[in-house]
Amino acid sequence: MATTMREVAEAAGVSIATVSFVVNNSKRVAPETRERIERVMAELGFRRNVVARALASRRTQIIALVYPMLAHRLAGSVTEFITSAARAASAADYHLVVWPVGNDGSELAALVGQKLVDGVLLMEVQLDDARVAALRELDIPFALIGRTRDVTGLHYVDIDFDASVQMAMDHLAELGHRRIVLVNGSQEGESFASYGPYVRSEIAYRELCAQRGIEPVVLRCRQTVRSGRDAAMELVATAPDTTAVIIADEAAAAGLVAELARIGRAVPGDISVMSILSLARHGGDVQSPVDHGDRARHRARSARRRGAAAPAGRRHRR
Repeated sequence: MATTMREVAEAAGVSIATVSFVVNNSKRVAPETRERIERVMAELGFRRNVVARALASRRTQIIALVYPMLAHRLAGSVTEFITSAARAASAADYHLVVWPVGNDGSELAALVGQKLVDGVLLMEVQLDDARVAALRELDIPFALIGRTRDVTGLHYVDIDFDASVQMAMDHLAELGHRRIVLVNGSQEGESFASYGPYVRSEIAYRELCAQRGIEPVVLRCRQTVRSGRDAAMELVATAPDTTAVIIADEAAAAGLVAELARIGRAVPGDISVMSILSLARHGGDVQSPVDHGDRARHRARSARRRGAAAPAGRRHRR
């Protein structure tokens, strides 16, 4: 039989009301008294009734992390965001739930309207995001991982994509690259139209190319290994003199490197590949299983004879 608050109160030597204040976190209780009640609850195996607590406090202690899972794949960097958010929520005595809600805003508005959560954390933000417009109309706190075109009055955290692209371009330029291609994510479909990371990465790349006198070449692929392989074939067919690639997806990067190796283009011996949207722990030496040192040196000598900067024949962090 389940332990009751009355039994906890008797064992702890306090009133039922005081136990209720602790269980529902509805009123302040002296720290030593709270600690004694919590200890007794653990010893007796008392389980909080989440529904009763929510009714009493008018709070669920739940935060929804909204992620359009049916359209966007769960990459390693995404799971890192989610687990970090879960740890932060737990530290604040909240639970985090993931809502695989689409981008049109209506489904999210319906769920939030049921008062199931105390707050919303929004991921995969578009520059013009219908979900943000819906949340603005509702009486619920929310924040963004990413940002919209207009951030007035919004709480958000974001990656500096301008700086990421510039760091990648600077690094590749230092290695002597002048033929640098951006393999960006596809913006086809409702979930990816005006998707902030892709749009801002491409704008930064084109601006940097214009400043440095580099001809911009942008290829697009989806968030899959297969699409990365297709991008490699398109790269070789349409820009065969490319010596470096900046790519904006972890899964596609793996496919790109694998396909380049399959067709005899060594990474980094023949071509350097840098991923700007990947976890640090997923970084490492991007290389073919075959030693192409002689080929890299030959390409460097050929580039110098043509008066061009030599492509780097060494490993690069993804």
